[in-house]
Amino acid sequence: MEQATVDAGSSILEQVSGAVHERVVGQNEAVEGLLVALLTGGHILLEGLPGLAKTLMVRTLAEAIHTDFRR
Repeated sequence: MEQATVDAGSSILEQVSGAVHERVVGQNEAVEGLLVALLTGGHILLEGLPGLAKTLMVRTLAEAIHTDFRR
């Protein structure tokens, strides 16, 4: 793989991650899991107590990659 392609992909991933981390603080593992699932075409189930920003995290990710979000 060409280094320029890897660098461009890394840059995009950092921008998306940064956009989510601007709104969601303290959920680093969950954000990383979302990005891994996005990159691998997998699925993810977010579990947790109410008020832990699960919906905000996914909505922000959708905005960062310019796609729709529906619950």
